Amino acid sequence: MHTALPKLALPLLLGLLVGPARAGLYAVDQTTYSEANGFFAAWYQDTHGRALDLCLSKAQSTRVPGSFMCNLLPAPGVFDETLPIAFPGNFPDEAFWFTGDAAITDAATGIDLLYVSALEAAFGGGLPAAGDQVSFARIRIRVTVPVAGTYTITHPYGMDVFEVDAPGTRAINMTRDIGIGAPGDFSGALKGNIGPFLRSVNGPYVETNPVTNLPETFIGDPNVLEEVSGSPFGTNFVRIEGPNGLRAETRLFAISGKLSTVELPTPLIVERASYSRDAGAAQQQDFFTLAPPPPASVNYTDTAGTSGAMRGNATGAWYGQSGGTPLPGASVSFSADNSLAIPSSTANTVSAPLVDLVTISRAEYSLVSGLLTVEASSSDQSGQPTLTVDGLGDLVSGRLQVPITSIPPASVKVLSANGGSDSEEVEILP
Repeated sequence: MHTALPKLALPLLLGLLVGPARAGLYAVDQTTYSEANGFFAAWYQDTHGRALDLCLSKAQSTRVPGSFMCNLLPAPGVFDETLPIAFPGNFPDEAFWFTGDAAITDAATGIDLLYVSALEAAFGGGLPAAGDQVSFARIRIRVTVPVAGTYTITHPYGMDVFEVDAPGTRAINMTRDIGIGAPGDFSGALKGNIGPFLRSVNGPYVETNPVTNLPETFIGDPNVLEEVSGSPFGTNFVRIEGPNGLRAETRLFAISGKLSTVELPTPLIVERASYSRDAGAAQQQDFFTLAPPPPASVNYTDTAGTSGAMRGNATGAWYGQSGGTPLPGASVSFSADNSLAIPSSTANTVSAPLVDLVTISRAEYSLVSGLLTVEASSSDQSGQPTLTVDGLGDLVSGRLQVPITSIPPASVKVLSANGGSDSEEVEILP
């Protein structure tokens, strides 16, 4: 299901990624580049706190005896999986921190689909060589379809829409590789579509490494097909929908990934720390973070020094609210702990400034008058912080109108003195 070279395949048609996109990887090892792992990053950590080692173990599956728990792909003259792994003389030309693959073969609809999701290690020149190591996050979709039309493919890491003019074998043929940069720089894959890592609902699996005689833990077994969890969108399946009600789906994946034992801080990303208060006494502070889902715990300490627990869901989104008196610009601190689910996770604390919410209600430019009109408000109705259209001037009573004799701006940004901001595309009036 994988190719040896990290090349971006040119699709035969336009594939459009739609719906929400979210980085699912949190961190990558930047220190443990050793000969044992081919001088690649030793691990990647996802936003749910799981860190996966580069999977080079020769532990075998007890479900499918004689089969490796890692995707060790033989390559004649390059890598012999029956011999000891040694860099560069006997090292895989492609290896993986994670793979999650699925397939649909539906004779009734004529659909033949291959889905690949992977976090891959490879070499810029194709063959193992010192100083040529690269990594990337891959989504690959290849489908044979019976008729022309619009096809929507929903998968664990998003949704892609394809317009097919010529049906047939691999009429849909898309590979999206993100992260290939300068050799030795493995940070680019953090911006890819992979993550959090899918994992078998029947795992984790513990198998013995025959080289070290030590137990190792795996999030799945690539030799069997199983249902999974971990999709950031709750779409733990691959589904294709097409013309005339055509539809096919699978929830079975082949998953590989070896859990790392390295101690790492619990992932914690602050999405928003904002406040509102009206002209009366009503006030509140609202907090949004991303962190591992329960049983992890996330707590806040507001600008008044009051602490409280936040509520989290299965995709790792957390929310908390405080009725304490807000102090604009002061720090709100957040703490997350995922040690109940992953013993190697350590507690983590992150701070962010408390800001107001700015809302642009009007952004218009008149071609006749040459006037740009911007109207906006702050969630701080009692403090009434100064609002400024970036580069153009302050709003008065929530409004700014300025002449622009040259080309009108495509968008405007309004900044609040209390830290909030909002951007809006400018509507052009005849």
